[in-house]
Amino acid sequence: MIPKSNRDPLETLKQFTPARIGVGRTGTRPLTKDVLSFRTDHAAAVDSVYGTVSEDILSEFNLFSVDTRVKSKEHYLKRPDQGRLLADDAKKEILKNCVQQPDIQVVVSDGLSAKAVEENMSDVYPALIDSLQSYGLRVGTSFFVKGGRVACMDEIGEIIKPKALVLLIGERPGLVSAESMSAYMCYEPNKGKKESDRMVISNIHRRGTPPIEAAAHIGTMIDKMIKQQTSGVHLIV
Repeated sequence: MIPKSNRDPLETLKQFTPARIGVGRTGTRPLTKDVLSFRTDHAAAVDSVYGTVSEDILSEFNLFSVDTRVKSKEHYLKRPDQGRLLADDAKKEILKNCVQQPDIQVVVSDGLSAKAVEENMSDVYPALIDSLQSYGLRVGTSFFVKGGRVACMDEIGEIIKPKALVLLIGERPGLVSAESMSAYMCYEPNKGKKESDRMVISNIHRRGTPPIEAAAHIGTMIDKMIKQQTSGVHLIV
């Protein structure tokens, strides 16, 4: 066994990050194992962006589904603005199915990673509902938005008028994690809100912020938002 004092400092650093640092090479080319690892992770990221959330997941948590104005995945990637706007029939479905003016509205969206929903929902969603209810908050009717962007929460807020809204959405995948989820939160969301009015807990996955731990933290933040009647940079945490 190599004494700690004689270990390569770079090898020590690599134990604390999944980032690609200190990869080997043969001549001017990376090692085969590193090339294959890169291609595998890149393929996982592409699959995550172009994947879809299974109906089984939506059924498991009794989530009905609505669409944005996105017509295809290519349209979603090229026109982010269309993912911020709900389709006309989506507004009718939300009005028909959702409780109005709850304390907290929970919305789920695939965003840029369907895999994030597939991998994390079973842990984060039940724990989130438990956390919110433990604070005595009245939770609205949760639902799924296909092809959503973060700002779709503003239009949803104007329809349902909750005190606060949390959007669980798939993050843009990288070459380390393709299943990372974010939770965006806002007090009284509407179309006049600025990005600085939102709050986010990101990197939610098993190798990042553990889903159950994230859910508990979201509940705490939502409780503070409602008590202080604000969010974003104005919230005192």
